[in-house]
Amino acid sequence: MRLYKYKYNASAIIEKAEGMDLKEKAALVVSRLENEYPVAQCTLSYEDAWQLMVSVRLAAQCTDARVDKVTEVLYNRYPTAERLSEAAYDDVFEIVKPCGLGASKTRDILASMKKLCSEYGGIVPDDIDTLLTFPGVGRKSANLIVGDIYGKPAIVCDTHCIRISNLIGLADSDKPDVVEKQLRKIVEPDKGNDLCHRFVLHGRAVCIARRPQCQNCCLNDLCDHAQAVRNA
Repeated sequence: MRLYKYKYNASAIIEKAEGMDLKEKAALVVSRLENEYPVAQCTLSYEDAWQLMVSVRLAAQCTDARVDKVTEVLYNRYPTAERLSEAAYDDVFEIVKPCGLGASKTRDILASMKKLCSEYGGIVPDDIDTLLTFPGVGRKSANLIVGDIYGKPAIVCDTHCIRISNLIGLADSDKPDVVEKQLRKIVEPDKGNDLCHRFVLHGRAVCIARRPQCQNCCLNDLCDHAQAVRNA
């Protein structure tokens, strides 16, 4: 599709707006999206930190809507991290398999809950490096937990964040760890977590994968991709 050919090379095609550095551009993007989406929050349903850890593992290659349906059953049956850590593999597998990758997700969830209860007293750690030692927890998940639960600086590099950051011209890689580092350099620390939530909302409503609605976008005068489309 013609619009999408600029996904990762827009920065090489379109020069940055004259006189505007990336920090200034990022600040404008943050401000515009704050106005467009005043409420920024995780789209997964959870009440406790351990539930967010479980839900985000289930969300891999699965929609948030389906995860929420599955976790409603899972958390009703196992209302605490300790109860879940003691659950039988087959019982948990039967509940979570609609999310796909049921075997690996079940193993990771049970192992992470056992580690959480045995080593941390059921209290989810508040730093990324420690969270990365839990089975099935990657940088995206760890950032989400420290940002949403503890309010610490975080950049949650999911597919929306990576794709939209590249289209706008704030990043130039499809690798999550690289995009995280690039955004941390230009986005104010206290704005990063909410910005990533707003990227999700914007990606679903306007900057839709494979068919971005540039003409309806509040960022179209800042976005490298939108400028490339206008000039094509």
